[in-house]
Amino acid sequence: MKKSLVALAVLAGFAGAAAAQSSVTLFGVVDVAARYTKANGQNTSQLSKDGSSSSRFGVRGVEDLGGGLKAGFWLEGAFGADNGTADTTRFWGRRASVSLMGEFGEVRLGRGKTSTRLVVDDFDVYSTTGLGDVTRVYSLLGSGTQTINRADNLVQYFLPGNLGGAYGSFDVAAGEGVTGAKSYGGRLGWKDGAINVAAGYQTTEAIGTAKFKQASLGGSYDFGMVKLSALLSQLKFNDRKQNIYTIGATVPVTTAGSVLAQFSKANTNRAADGLRGANLSTIGGAGDAKMFTIGYLHNLSKRTALYATGSIIDNSGVANFKVQDNAVNSAFGGKSGGVDVGVKHSF
Repeated sequence: MKKSLVALAVLAGFAGAAAAQSSVTLFGVVDVAARYTKANGQNTSQLSKDGSSSSRFGVRGVEDLGGGLKAGFWLEGAFGADNGTADTTRFWGRRASVSLMGEFGEVRLGRGKTSTRLVVDDFDVYSTTGLGDVTRVYSLLGSGTQTINRADNLVQYFLPGNLGGAYGSFDVAAGEGVTGAKSYGGRLGWKDGAINVAAGYQTTEAIGTAKFKQASLGGSYDFGMVKLSALLSQLKFNDRKQNIYTIGATVPVTTAGSVLAQFSKANTNRAADGLRGANLSTIGGAGDAKMFTIGYLHNLSKRTALYATGSIIDNSGVANFKVQDNAVNSAFGGKSGGVDVGVKHSF
């Protein structure tokens, strides 16, 4: 009997050690807002998703393999908290990856965000989400690319985190016969205390033999009373080109609340502007535009926040960018605007 008890104790000890070496976490965000948008003399009132953060559900885990080596996985999908629907095209559409990590950094395989898109996310004060999403005035310039945000079949390498503030990642995505899916790119940055700067570049297979190219350069500095950020992106396809200049500020006004303000100016060259009429739907937007956004975020706790956002896109010439996908299209050279009030909860 005593031998059995000793054996059980030993086995329990091994089980405890194994459990301590690995972990699995369930996580997510639920974000819903009451939103009003207006353009071209028409307006829409709705309960909308993703006003401040993207609603998501996921599971991730890490296993300690010993010798400083770890294995990890990450599965994350999007859903609409306004109506309970999941992403109808991809169950784990936001990220699905497996990785090995160690002193060398991280090698990650699967679907995820490209390195260059991470630069844009980091220096957009709205993190490319909601009415303030700076990519609302980004154009694909008729390239047919599919990897300006996330990419399938992605092989990524992330630098280790002990490089004195330097960070970076590099990736390549196999096209596997899908037009607009093959890409490669990377980013390099430096973050130390209040300062953060980074640059990224990506080239993507497009229609025919041409390449869609994106270069982004961003920086931010936290003065305490205000955190300022700036972002410059250039998009190119054949002789078509677009430059987007963005400046933003996050101003703490209470211990729990901050004002977020941002201005972007987008300019396309004549080659892109020349694609008028029906071609505009093909190239994904052309012409010049200015985007103004201001909002307030109030943290009720570490996991729950209230927010309000107002945004307007002032198009010029042949431009007809809009503040959200399902908003009414503005007239060419017209305005698209919206306001919302919402709540988000992380778990």
